[in-house]
Formats: sequence, structure tokens, C-alpha cells
Amino acid sequence: MSSNDTDLRDEKPQFVLPLVVRMERDAPPARTDALETAARAVMEILTDARSLGDGEWAPAMTDWQDARIRKVVRRARGAEWRRAEALPGITVAGEEAEVRVFPPVPLDGWPKELAKLQVSGTELDDPAAPGPVPEGAVVLWINPGLDMSAGKTMAQTGHGAQLLWWAMTDAERKEWQEAGFPLAVRTAAPGRWAALAASGLPTVRDAGFTEIAPGETVVSEGSDRFAPRLRLPRA
Repeated sequence: MSSNDTDLRDEKPQFVLPLVVRMERDAPPARTDALETAARAVMEILTDARSLGDGEWAPAMTDWQDARIRKVVRRARGAEWRRAEALPGITVAGEEAEVRVFPPVPLDGWPKELAKLQVSGTELDDPAAPGPVPEGAVVLWINPGLDMSAGKTMAQTGHGAQLLWWAMTDAERKEWQEAGFPLAVRTAAPGRWAALAASGLPTVRDAGFTEIAPGETVVSEGSDRFAPRLRLPRA
């Protein structure tokens, strides 16, 4: 896009989808579990009845998706987490991770309970390498050349799941939702990333507002069961 071009999304009111990850001091979740839980949380709010039709969250969801679909991840523990859970939203649990997602809010209109939470400090590790991709799960492949915090990566994987959802047929969406949105997050090997980036699969292109320069962060790959038209060999 040239400097003379405009993106109509930027002319609309800007909203952000808030996500909060629970990070208790003595029991932080594993990184991959948190990334996968955040991606499922995005899918849960996209498909919740309150986000559709005449649902109470539908106007905010529409306004958010009509502009740039920003997502911001903050962290909470103890009383902070309990206050966040009292707000309207959806809590999604992984193996260890808990992520609560909330209806979109204006960029400068965060609820005070969430505005107080920290964005920085979402540094998580995997105690062991992630295992094989579960059969039938879609895969959100992370660019191996980037160094992103866990919070930033959670936002990117959530975006990747959303782009894959948009690329699916109605039948594929129905089946994926009924199965509980099976997905895996993995970091691609450099050679595989090059193939993924050139594949035409749904790709997250970050605008570069925080942490990293503008560029590709996540490629979403379907499976034999979900979105087979988008699948590449994984070997």
C-alpha cells in the first residue's frame, strides 16, 4: 500500500478484544498451553450466542471486526483475576492455563478492572517440548524468526485462529465448533516457514505497533478433518 492509499478500516472507530491470562506467582501455565487456550478463547467469543444476531455483545463484535481486529493480552493473579472474572466474558481452560476473553472495548475505553492490569511480564516457558500435533487438529504455525513475548504471541495465535475460521466453509465451521475447536500451536522450522509463508494459507500480518516490525507472524494450516482445502503436508 502506498503512502497515498488509505485503509478504510482505519477510518472506522477502533476497538480491541481484551484477553486476560491467569498467571499466579507460584503456578504459571506452560507457554504452548497458554497460546492454544488464548486461540480457543477467541473462537469461543466469536461463536457465542451473545456475539451473534441480536445478542448483547453483537454490536461491539461487529464494530471490532469492521475495523482492525486488534487483540491485547494482559495478565492477572489473585484478586485481580477474581475482579476480571466478575466482568462479562468467557473463561476458557486449557491443561493448566486459564484465559478470560471479553467483548471488544474502544481503544481508550477499557473497564477500570482491566485497564489496571499489566501487559508486560507475560513471559512463559514450556517445561518440555510440545508433543505431536493431535490428530485432526488445525495448526497455528509461528514464525521462527521472531522473538515475541507470550502475551504478544497469544494475540497472534488468536488472530490466526480467527483468520482460519473466516476461510472455512459453513460445514467446516460447524464441525470444528462442535469438536471444541481442536488446535495446536507450534513454531515452524525455518524451511517449513518459508513454504508456509508462500502457500496462500491464512496468514497473520502484524502491523508492527508493538514489539516487532510489521510482517508475517502466524500461518494457519487446516487438517484432514477441518479445512482440508487449506492443508499442506506436515512432514
